[in-house]
Amino acid sequence: MPKEGFKSITVSDYIYDRFQEVYNGNKEALATKGVRSLSGYVSYMLEEAMNRDETFARYAPKIESISVEDDRVILKDNLQNRIVEIVLQKGELHCFLCDAADCIHVGYVYSMPDVYTALDAKGMGRRPD
Repeated sequence: MPKEGFKSITVSDYIYDRFQEVYNGNKEALATKGVRSLSGYVSYMLEEAMNRDETFARYAPKIESISVEDDRVILKDNLQNRIVEIVLQKGELHCFLCDAADCIHVGYVYSMPDVYTALDAKGMGRRPD
């Protein structure tokens, strides 16, 4: 029985083992984000997934991904009817349409799981504040 304020969720052995493996391999980095247990890591990942889903639900009709390359993402901004190029420059994403590193297009790219995973693998997986 979980303690008050918490709920239990059942997952397959495969999913549990994957979470355990990633958590064990990244304890130090996760601790800097306030994640100090496997349960905390699973909660953190679930919240991250919900935030990505919320971002996509809010902006997907307005912005869509066209192409993802090594250091470049091409989007279509349906509100402005413009093609948007986002490029990794000096360790951060930069939008050529807005000439900014903190516009809605960059935020959308940070929420794309494949892009965020690639940035994280390069040690640059951080979201704008």
